[in-house]
Amino acid sequence: MTILYTVINWLFLFGYWLLIAGVTLRVMMKRRAVPSAMAWLLVIYIFPLVGIITYLLFGELNLGKCRIERSKALWLSVSKWIENFKSYRCIFASENSEVARALFQLCEHRQVIGGLKGNQMQLLTSSDDALRALVHDISLAQNNIEIVFYIWKIGGLVDKVAEALMAAARRGVHCRLMLDSAGSMNFFRSSYPTLMRAAGVNIVEALHVSLLRVFLRRMDLRQHRKMVLIDNYLAYTGSMNMVDPRFFKQDAGVGQWIDIIARMEGPVATAMGIIFSFDWEIETGERILPPPPNMNLMPFEHTSGHAIQVISSGPCFPEGVIHQALLTSIYAARKQLIITTPYLVPSDDLLHAICTAAQRGVEVHIIIPRHNDSIFVGWASRAFFAELLEAGVLIHQFYGGLLHSKSVLVDEQLSLLGTVNLDMRSLWLNFEITLVIDDNDFGNNLARIQKEYIARSQLIEPQAWSKRPYWQRIIEHLFYFFSPLL
Repeated sequence: MTILYTVINWLFLFGYWLLIAGVTLRVMMKRRAVPSAMAWLLVIYIFPLVGIITYLLFGELNLGKCRIERSKALWLSVSKWIENFKSYRCIFASENSEVARALFQLCEHRQVIGGLKGNQMQLLTSSDDALRALVHDISLAQNNIEIVFYIWKIGGLVDKVAEALMAAARRGVHCRLMLDSAGSMNFFRSSYPTLMRAAGVNIVEALHVSLLRVFLRRMDLRQHRKMVLIDNYLAYTGSMNMVDPRFFKQDAGVGQWIDIIARMEGPVATAMGIIFSFDWEIETGERILPPPPNMNLMPFEHTSGHAIQVISSGPCFPEGVIHQALLTSIYAARKQLIITTPYLVPSDDLLHAICTAAQRGVEVHIIIPRHNDSIFVGWASRAFFAELLEAGVLIHQFYGGLLHSKSVLVDEQLSLLGTVNLDMRSLWLNFEITLVIDDNDFGNNLARIQKEYIARSQLIEPQAWSKRPYWQRIIEHLFYFFSPLL
């Protein structure tokens, strides 16, 4: 019996180290940033069983077999659609400003579609204004409405949007609503899905969260886009979820969420439609490629209007393209760079690019919320402050609520606006969308909004920051250790 126990113990020990060796090899064979790989290896060796399970759940970008097969089958149709779309030559911008030229070239080569002109844009900074505009536009829809959000929180003006959507479905408009399973968990537990489906709204719970599927698909891979598309002509996107801030996370102690969203008319809506079609087919298997743009509805003359490039990211989309776009934008800055983000956990490359911009004389501002709804990210972001401040970056902490806006402005000419946070999850994992706008008037409008943020913020003084308590530095670096995993 003693021999049997000894053999079992040796087999268990051998299997244990074989498992660790296998996972270690898997981590090393994946092409990833060295800090991320080292963080995973340390977690696996310090907390072996917990580390291995955590890595199998969250360590690799696993979309799931069915979704991958659907995405591969879809690309052939998408390629044909793009070729047809490119035949409408009059909607494509042929020239860009000097500061935007490299970025638009990057996007065109990586995504096969060039920048689009003939668009009209309006920036909405008030949630009330944005929700009321949505209700109005939905009430005028004639053919189709496609919506995707990470969070849909019932209450306040959001309920008016739901009522308008149900009314549109009842009068024969094709209404499709895709919401992330984790972000909109409370919505799916409410009575609204039943009511909306009864009215004719086609609702999809994207990337369903289930304990039965934890090893079949990465559970923290989320649908983080925010888009509304109406009649293949009108579109919304930005940082705002489908929430009324007065009814959202009131007990979080961070104040009301402050967002920004763009309302657009023109060919950009068609380009965004292909992104929604891709997401919809991956999730449902149903193909709904959008029709070509209606040339009779061009809001601006063909030779002007905001030049816009749409960047989409996530599994099955060009890898790292938003990260590349941010780097290209930062290195293009010559006078001023303003970054607004609620979560500041940049990659080493982005951190280096931001510091380099400041060190070569660019006036660099970063605006972040003083109070964050994520304790982990809040502490981890502080670990970057010292290096940024030393390089000459001006860091502003916003005190007027949780500043949730995500924007980059370069020389008041090149703007990036969308759903992407400056953290690893947005840059490398989630389904995201970013608009790139090459237009001085739009840049001036965004600059005005960012200056209003700065006016409601407190500048971090380098000397005062260097005197912070030692225990804070320990916590900062503890969470910085996990920054590649956040």
